[in-house]
Amino acid sequence: MQVMMNVVLMVQLISALVMIGLVLVQHGKGADMGASFGSGASGSLFGATGSANFLSRTTAVCATIFFVCTLALAYMANHRATAPVAESGQTVLDRAAPGADAASAPVLPSAVPTALPAASAASK
Repeated sequence: MQVMMNVVLMVQLISALVMIGLVLVQHGKGADMGASFGSGASGSLFGATGSANFLSRTTAVCATIFFVCTLALAYMANHRATAPVAESGQTVLDRAAPGADAASAPVLPSAVPTALPAASAASK
């Protein structure tokens, strides 16, 4: 289960980085007006509107992969956290510190002062 979680996490990170790059490469809606005045966008690799469609579709695919990975990680984290509790019948706090109540904690004799310190006796 841990290996699968690591693989999904790596896919999520890669899709997030690719999506960031694709969003930064895309032109805004105001850049289309510049193409009509000869800014050179019409002579690009994909044509005047081909790059926008390709980049926006690729960004949508990366966003879908990112959200699917996020849901898968949330499901796996929830499934992993609740499985041992259902099997053992204990809560997380019971498993973390068995028998660590405040009443059962040992009291060390050196922690309780038995006499006044020498400095307070000298100040009298």
